This record gives sequence, C-alpha cells and structure tokens, in this order.
Amino acid sequence: METKLRPEWLTYGQAQRLVGLGRTTLWQLVSTGQIKSARVGRAVRINRAELEQFMERAAGQVRERKGAKM
Repeated sequence: METKLRPEWLTYGQAQRLVGLGRTTLWQLVSTGQIKSARVGRAVRINRAELEQFMERAAGQVRERKGAKM
C-alpha cells in the first residue's frame, strides 16, 4: 500500500492547482506577506496551511458581502 504525501510547502505550480489562482496573484500574496512563504536559494515555497486559511477567509468575506446586499 502506497502512502500519498501531502507536502506542507508548495511550489507556485502546486499552489495554483490547489486553489485555482494564477501565478501573479500568488506572487502578490507572497510579496505582501498575506501568506507565509520560504525562500531557499532561488526556490520559493508557499505554506499550504496559510494558503488554505487565506482562501477560507476570502470565502467568508464573499459570504458577508452577499449577506449585506440582501
């Protein structure tokens, strides 16, 4: 039985596939410190938990705006 690893730190490509955001948007989130990242040499890795939390907060803001319009 093979165990599938779930990496804690993602490349830009992995992060894009996970949340469906473009590389430029992810780069902006990383560069403004909205999501935690690590740089090792030239490689940048995005923290999966931080990215998922950011998306949950963004989803909550959308729900709040929709509720305010009703």
